[in-house]
Amino acid sequence: MKLYINIISLCLLYMAAGCTPSAKEDGLGHNHDHHHHTEHDHTKHDHTSEHKHTHGPECKNHNHDHNEHEHDSEASHADEIILSSRQAAQFGVETTKIRPGSFHNVIKVSGQIIPAVGSEGIVTAPSAGIVKFMASLNVGSSVRQGQRIAYISGKGLAGGDSNENAAIEYEAAKRELERITPLHADGIVSTSSYNAALRAFESAEAAYSGHRNGSNAIVPINGVITGLSVAEGQYVDAGAPIAKVSGCRNLTLRADLPERDAAYLSEISSARFRTTSSSNVFDLKDLGGKMITMPVSAMGDGTRQGYVPIYFSFNNTDGILSGSYADVYLLMASRNDVISLPKEAIVEQQGSHFAYVRLDEEGYEKRKVTLGLTDGLNVEILDGLHSGDEVVTKGAIAVKLAESSGAVPEGHSHNH
Repeated sequence: MKLYINIISLCLLYMAAGCTPSAKEDGLGHNHDHHHHTEHDHTKHDHTSEHKHTHGPECKNHNHDHNEHEHDSEASHADEIILSSRQAAQFGVETTKIRPGSFHNVIKVSGQIIPAVGSEGIVTAPSAGIVKFMASLNVGSSVRQGQRIAYISGKGLAGGDSNENAAIEYEAAKRELERITPLHADGIVSTSSYNAALRAFESAEAAYSGHRNGSNAIVPINGVITGLSVAEGQYVDAGAPIAKVSGCRNLTLRADLPERDAAYLSEISSARFRTTSSSNVFDLKDLGGKMITMPVSAMGDGTRQGYVPIYFSFNNTDGILSGSYADVYLLMASRNDVISLPKEAIVEQQGSHFAYVRLDEEGYEKRKVTLGLTDGLNVEILDGLHSGDEVVTKGAIAVKLAESSGAVPEGHSHNH
């Protein structure tokens, strides 16, 4: 135990001797120099400390601002949609810098395409018999004036085929007229006898369809078959309607205006419409259309109670079928300073509407918009866009797909 304490004491003495300067060093005068050196180092230390204190926070703030700048830059472009210029051209993406302009006040109603006056014909049976339609004839088939669409046969019916009886009478009357004509010329037969034979022939000729067995049902006008009144193999009497034909060249648009909007009748100037079977919107101005008459009553042929019918005539150059139902956009006076876009520029997502604004060569932004009226071709923008915005007006679906994919072309960065 005593040996262990002695060893510890020796170690402490050795450490103390190593840390204390010798008396010889103090006698050489190094004590002053060491103090001067210590003050110099202390001053240097204070300078350094002051430098760190003064400039340290600035460096820290500088680094913080730089990081904040990078963060804001990334955040401001986080929702940017990237579509390369090559892909935009490939998918037909087009943009337009929008400016306020004129826009029609519009009332959207329902309506129907009906035949124009004098452009509808009825095909009738020229004789009694069984109806046999021509092959490939259906509702919607195009037909021309003088075309045969059905054959009427009385063969096998009680009383025989009236066409065969008419053919016999026709041939007999024709032979009699041919016999008496030269005799009348020689004065052998009187004029009264000749005239009687001539009337008999003309009457038989009118009753004869040209066919000994059966007769032809002929189309009276060029147009489209819009209805068949009888079925294949059905018996009809002479003069019975077989089919309805509507002329293709002129049609009428009937728009059913609700009575609550009747006060706007005098302001309606034209209309656009889209049939329920087509995605195309037709402008009556492009079809030579015009309002026929101003309605005076809420009741009219083919209209519903509580609606005022408005009629427009137009030239049918696009194969529009009579009888089609339609959405009708009644155009009234125009308003100025209205921002509008083509309907195809608007996309819908979860009940909200959006347009795409081009930011740069390959960058787009999805902008939520509030819609107003539509005239069938364009839609009014109430909020979300401003004059000068470069908006995608064609190919918006391609930008929407790019948004969903999130693909970034090589070399493009979100940090601008």
